Amino acid sequence: MTSKPIVRPYRPGDRAALDDICVRTANDGGDSRQIHPDLQLMPSIFAAPYAVLEPELAFVVDDGERAVGYVVGTADTETFVKRYRAEWLPLLTDRYPRTEAAPTTPSEVMVTLMHTPERMLLPELVGHPAHLHIDLLPGHQRSGHGRALMAAFLGALDERGVPAVHLGMVTANTQARAFYDRLGFQVIAVADPGPLTYLGRSTGPLG
Repeated sequence: MTSKPIVRPYRPGDRAALDDICVRTANDGGDSRQIHPDLQLMPSIFAAPYAVLEPELAFVVDDGERAVGYVVGTADTETFVKRYRAEWLPLLTDRYPRTEAAPTTPSEVMVTLMHTPERMLLPELVGHPAHLHIDLLPGHQRSGHGRALMAAFLGALDERGVPAVHLGMVTANTQARAFYDRLGFQVIAVADPGPLTYLGRSTGPLG
């Protein structure tokens, strides 16, 4: 009998599953393996640093065999950026050296993002100091697990006295936007958002 998936705190043993979920959802919610054949690239930017630097704010959906979804993030983006540069980025530079040449492939664009964590420090986001990334494998979406993950994350932020949280999502990912809208996230106007839409909300309970 298959057990009902539950939300629980992240454990170090979840790291491989976390990486896998990230890879399979990093292409606007879909599988990124054809675009980024190095399977460590996307997790090294968008999942692993949060699990390592702020594991107390990482939660997973466990289906009884493995993690099938996660939410990771930080309580304070400015502090996270400093720690990322000082503690996390040095672990990546041998595998992903920074080059001065303009990126010409999607993976090179991601390596540039990897080396520029200060891109997360936008003045329009100061009132929403926390930020997050949330992903679920396709077979476990639209089952209430994303909402449960978000509730756990928001609750942990609220306990720490963090007033508000933001996220940046690819504007073209309309399915994700509908999910965030249902949870009460609202657009944060940013002067030059590029391909992203920035959304934010308080850390209060979900409606």
